Formats: sequence, structure tokens, C-alpha cells
Amino acid sequence: MSIYLLIKWLHILSATILFGTGIGIAFFKWITDRSGDVRAIRIVTERTVIADWIFTTPAVILQPVTGLILVYLAGFPLLSGWVLYSFLLYLFAGFCWLPVVALQIKMRDLARISDRNGTPLQAQYWRYARIWFWLGVPAFSALIAVYWLMISKPMM
Repeated sequence: MSIYLLIKWLHILSATILFGTGIGIAFFKWITDRSGDVRAIRIVTERTVIADWIFTTPAVILQPVTGLILVYLAGFPLLSGWVLYSFLLYLFAGFCWLPVVALQIKMRDLARISDRNGTPLQAQYWRYARIWFWLGVPAFSALIAVYWLMISKPMM
């Protein structure tokens, strides 16, 4: 296998992990929040934080590294149309994701307190959950656009 194909395989694999775990984590966290079951919310939120660190974070790091290598190996100019837009959209998604990670940790801590005390989740938890959800919408939209750009490589 050539170095190009190996890097491309890693790039596609990390993109799949990034998108797949992201949408999976988001779905299970969102649907569990809707249940209102404090214990279930605590458990899923704890697992959400762990899954983001184990799966999403390495994929987030691997994506631009492999992308830059592929751009170099393929001979595309770094600041050309679709490459530049892909990186800008990826950065935008990242700027949405970083606060999401911080919010997940805060929600985990609030859910632990409520579960330990046998009390309903605080209003602050639900405020964080709304922000978390609405940061995810543009982040996922940006990643879908990046997928399209990577596959179609339009002339821009």
C-alpha cells in the first residue's frame, strides 16, 4: 500500500469516527435528556464525556493532520478553493465543538449532584443543554459541507 493510500485510509476512517461518534453521542444524549430521568441523564452524560475523549478527540486531531498530508501529496495548493473552504469549515466546526465539550463536563457535574441528592436537574443544566444542542447544529452542518467538498472537489 502506498503512503498516499494509507494516509487517505486514515483520513476517511477518522472522518467516519468523527462524524459517527459525534452524531451518535449527540442523539443518545439528547434523547436521554428528553426522558427527564436524572439517573439515566447522569449515566449518559458521563459516558458522553468519556466517548468524546476516547473517540472524538483523536479523530479531531487526525483529520487536519491527514488532510494536510493528502493535500501536499496530491499537489493541491493549500489555499485553493475547496481545500481552503474545507479547512475553514472544519475550524468553524471545531470552534463550536470546544464549548460543547466544556458544556458536557458542566452538565455531567450538575447531573451527578442531582442524582446524588435525589433532586431534579437545575435550570442551569437545561440552559447548558440548549446551548449544547444549538452549537451542534452548525457544527454538524459544517462537517457535512466538508464531506461534500472532499468528495466533489469543486473548482472554485
